[in-house]
Amino acid sequence: MATIVPTLFSFFQDYKQRFVQSEFDKEVSRDFDTQDIAEHTTAFENEAKQMAKQPSEVRKLIGYIDLTTLAGDDTKDRVEALVDRAINPVPQEPNIHCAAVCVYPQRVADVKRHLSASGKKFNIASVAAGFPSGQYHLQSKILEVELTVADGATEIDIVISRAAALEDDWKTVYNEVLALKKACGSAHLKTILATGELKTLINVYKASWASILAGSDFIKTSTGKENVNATLEVAYVMCTAIKRWHQLTGKKVGFKPAGGIKTVEEGLSYVALIKNVLGQDWLTPSLFRIGASSLLDNCLKAL
Repeated sequence: MATIVPTLFSFFQDYKQRFVQSEFDKEVSRDFDTQDIAEHTTAFENEAKQMAKQPSEVRKLIGYIDLTTLAGDDTKDRVEALVDRAINPVPQEPNIHCAAVCVYPQRVADVKRHLSASGKKFNIASVAAGFPSGQYHLQSKILEVELTVADGATEIDIVISRAAALEDDWKTVYNEVLALKKACGSAHLKTILATGELKTLINVYKASWASILAGSDFIKTSTGKENVNATLEVAYVMCTAIKRWHQLTGKKVGFKPAGGIKTVEEGLSYVALIKNVLGQDWLTPSLFRIGASSLLDNCLKAL
């Protein structure tokens, strides 16, 4: 044992966030048993049904929500109302609040001004870098991220190039995320995989691994604009990558499902998944978020 422990410690210290094709190929050379995943996800859904009966779990669920509006007709007044609601969703319980608001880049300055006027601090998330398609020049993606951070965003949700992913060009996926992470500066980077367009579970794992290697603070399922958005199946695969990274490096990466999560039971299914796959330490807004627009309404109805 005395010779094994230093070797493992040395490995963890040397394992850097870099892309080496041979190392990448070795890591992602794995299969996923869909029947086994289905059994796990069914268990998470059943656990969520029991959790939904507990008001304390519903209150915690509110605290994971990135309250989101991503509509073409978003206005200053709409995002200001969103901020007020996110900060104080349950008027009789002022200690309850959402984790962040998420808006388009053009509305970030409105959110920032509104918060400044109110004297309150709150997480401002924004989608950027060619959201939702990702089909933009890298330089324009970088500029959009830089401008959005300058306007006051503390969290940036980018989307990977699905074209590169579907062409099995994971080095390009990695390089783009790496460049956008640098453009974020002190803001946190949440990298959207758009899992509904990646075709296979192994592609979901590869996208997760490339994004984590590039320094993503979170990996996120979907833009909410795809035909298929967050599912427990892809979430399980993504959390498998997060767990693997933590085992190798000791570093924790966050997880955010988004798109189509509306009911309390759906939201709590992801809570059950996180608890069982990653552990209780991940059940904090610093490591777990849910991107949603209507989930909050249903949480309030449940309470």
